[in-house]
Amino acid sequence: MATSEYHDLVIIGSGPAGLSASIYATRAMLDAITIEQTAIGGQVITTNEIDNYPGVPNTTGFELMDLMEKQARDLGSKIVMDNIVSIEKDNESGIFTIVGGSATYTAKAVIFATGATPRHAGFENEEKFAGRGVSYCGTCDGMFYRGKSIFAIGGGNTAVEDALFLTRFADHVTMIVRKDHFRAQPALIKRLEDNEKVSIRYQTSVVKVDGNQLLNEITFRNNVTGEETTEKFDEGSFGVFVFVGQQPASEVLGDMVEKLPNGAIITNEHMATKTEGLYVAGDVRATPLRQIITAASDGAIAATSASSFLGIPVE
Repeated sequence: MATSEYHDLVIIGSGPAGLSASIYATRAMLDAITIEQTAIGGQVITTNEIDNYPGVPNTTGFELMDLMEKQARDLGSKIVMDNIVSIEKDNESGIFTIVGGSATYTAKAVIFATGATPRHAGFENEEKFAGRGVSYCGTCDGMFYRGKSIFAIGGGNTAVEDALFLTRFADHVTMIVRKDHFRAQPALIKRLEDNEKVSIRYQTSVVKVDGNQLLNEITFRNNVTGEETTEKFDEGSFGVFVFVGQQPASEVLGDMVEKLPNGAIITNEHMATKTEGLYVAGDVRATPLRQIITAASDGAIAATSASSFLGIPVE
C-alpha cells in the first residue's frame, strides 16, 4: 500500500529549475520535497559540453547537475524518485494531491518543473526501432556507433551540436535537413561544413526505416520533387538520430493550466499559473529561451513565489 506524505511544497522535476527551486525552498525553511521521475539532473545530464553557464566554464551537464544536487542536499533538500501519475487540487481546502507510483503526496503548493522530452520526426517504424537504431540523444548513445554511419535529422542548434559530437564516434555523419537551410547559428553551421566527416542533404526527409533486430534500410524523400529512394546497409551498421525539438512534459496538469499549442505552459512573471498555488518553471514553461541559466532563474522565482503564497517570506 502506497504511503501518504504531507508537505508545504512539492517540487516535481530535478533539472536546473527543480534543483534551484529546491535550494531556495530549503533556505526559506519550507517543508519541501523534490520528486524526480527519471534521472536527477534532467535532460541536462546528457549534454557533453557546457561553456555558457556563468562561473562554471568548460564543464559537462552531468558535472554541473551533480554540483547542483550536492548543493541542494547539503542544504537539507529532500529528493526522491517516483513516477507521478496524477495531480489534482481540492478547491475547498486548497490542497494539492500528487499521486505517484510509490506514494501519495499532499501539499499547499506545487512547483512543476518537468522539462521537455524529445519530439519524434514521424517517419514509419520510428517508434518500433527506438533504441534499436533510432535514438534521440547523441551524448547518450553516440558510443554505440563507433565506426558506423549516422543519419542525423534536424536543422537547429541542438541538431548541429549533437551531429558534431557524433563525429567523435561515427565514421560519417549525414545531416538530413527538411528545408534548404539550417536554423542553427552561423558559427555552428561553419563548424559542421568544415568537418570532413559530415555531409549535408538539404530539402530531404526520412519517410521510413526498416530492418530485423536492427536497422538495415532507410528511405528518403526529396522534398522538392517528391521522389523517394531507399538505401540498404548491413544490419546494425548505421543509426538514425532525431533532433527536431522538444515536447514540454505538461500533459499531467490537464486544464489546471493554460498552454500554447505545443504544450508549453503559460505563466506570469512570478511563474504562477491560473491555478492558485501551482507554479511552473524551466523548459516546460512558455519561455523565449530554454537554457540552464533561465531554468535555474525560473526555479528561484517559483520557490520565492511559493514561499510568499505560503506566508513565509524569503530573506
